[in-house]
Amino acid sequence: MTIRRDIAELADKGLLNRVHGGAVTTSTLLSEPLFSVKSQMDIGLKDAIAQEAVKYVAPGDVIAIGGGTTAYVFAQHLLESQQSSGITILTNSIPVAELVQALESKDVEVIVTGGVITRSNSLVGPIADKVVASLRVNTVFLGTHSVSIPRGFLMPNSLEAATDMAMMDIADRTIVLTDHTKWSCTSLSLFARFDQVDTVITDDGLDPDSAAKTKDLVKELVLAHQTEPTEESE
Repeated sequence: MTIRRDIAELADKGLLNRVHGGAVTTSTLLSEPLFSVKSQMDIGLKDAIAQEAVKYVAPGDVIAIGGGTTAYVFAQHLLESQQSSGITILTNSIPVAELVQALESKDVEVIVTGGVITRSNSLVGPIADKVVASLRVNTVFLGTHSVSIPRGFLMPNSLEAATDMAMMDIADRTIVLTDHTKWSCTSLSLFARFDQVDTVITDDGLDPDSAAKTKDLVKELVLAHQTEPTEESE
């Protein structure tokens, strides 16, 4: 009870944000919440974005999936769909690799980059970048920590940003998956400009001004509709 009161008091002062299971810092420039914390945030938005993203995969594709919880939710939906038939997934996300490993079907092949583990359970650094550079994929699906107009897409970890850039370099198409809250924060390391990204998939909670500016900068902007939860799901 004492911890709960302390968290409530700090949240009232704007020094942290309360989330399911605890709290995260309000500083968005350098900090990265743990994967277990982030996975509890904005679940409905991530589901809506993931369902749209699955449409960009065809059976037999070779794709790359980056780190982060939105990319993880996308992988969940993809592996439950018919589009996952015969695909190969290159990933630097430990949770995504574990998802594929847990499949009863062996129709999906996964290649893991190796590297240094981040707070978001991603593998980054020179080892990861070297593995990535030796391969080629049809499409890469990446999350982002923040969206900055007109700069582009950023991460708090410079090594993770470099690995994301390496995956973009080997992809014929780059798709960024991010919910609308990422337009209201900033971060340290730029990994992609708007003109380097083919498609941005976000949710329809993005404010009209940000949506209009983003649409002018990126090749394609998709606004996924979040369905209202039913009483049973609540």
